[in-house]
Amino acid sequence: MPVTDTSPFASPWFSMWTRPRATIQSIVERGPTRFVLLLAALYGISQALDQASAKNAVDTLPLVTVLLIALIGGAISGIITLYVGGFLLKHTGQWLDGKANSEKVRAAMAWSSVPIAWGLLLWIPELLIFGGDLFTSTAERIAAHAVLYFLFMALELIVAFWAMIIFFKSLGQVHGFSAWRAFGATFIAFCLIIVPLLSIALVIGALN
Repeated sequence: MPVTDTSPFASPWFSMWTRPRATIQSIVERGPTRFVLLLAALYGISQALDQASAKNAVDTLPLVTVLLIALIGGAISGIITLYVGGFLLKHTGQWLDGKANSEKVRAAMAWSSVPIAWGLLLWIPELLIFGGDLFTSTAERIAAHAVLYFLFMALELIVAFWAMIIFFKSLGQVHGFSAWRAFGATFIAFCLIIVPLLSIALVIGALN
């Protein structure tokens, strides 16, 4: 059912939070390519920032360099992930009697990352408060504001969890099946990627 509400919250940037199925249906009916690349890029940037933080990137690189790499490299990797994931989830979904084409699957993937896109705003106060400590093993500023830091982390976890729920509902909607079946299609796609990589790693390990 299309989103017909005329309030500001009828915008998919808001309605995806609470009405993902109706919202993604409206999107694929009106224009499945709209803002897809932007959302994919924002998702990739978010992932790149998280990885840079986890790897303590500022231990070896200046903060400005880390941020530039995350912005540029993250945007590119997000778009690549969109197309690779869209291709795989189209086929794995169809194996489970789904009906979506790659364009609709990419729309579901991209728009389900709306919470992640909004979550990027959390990086602004985090950088202002904690600075380079977010990307380094030396965390004096984080230690000094530990409660505030863990509050930010909790918010990010909540956003990521809700984005995952939205993703399964959105993918299920475009394929015409349940969120649980969408989870199954995603798991199969994940296996199609991870199993060959693990096999290659085992072979290389055996040869060494």
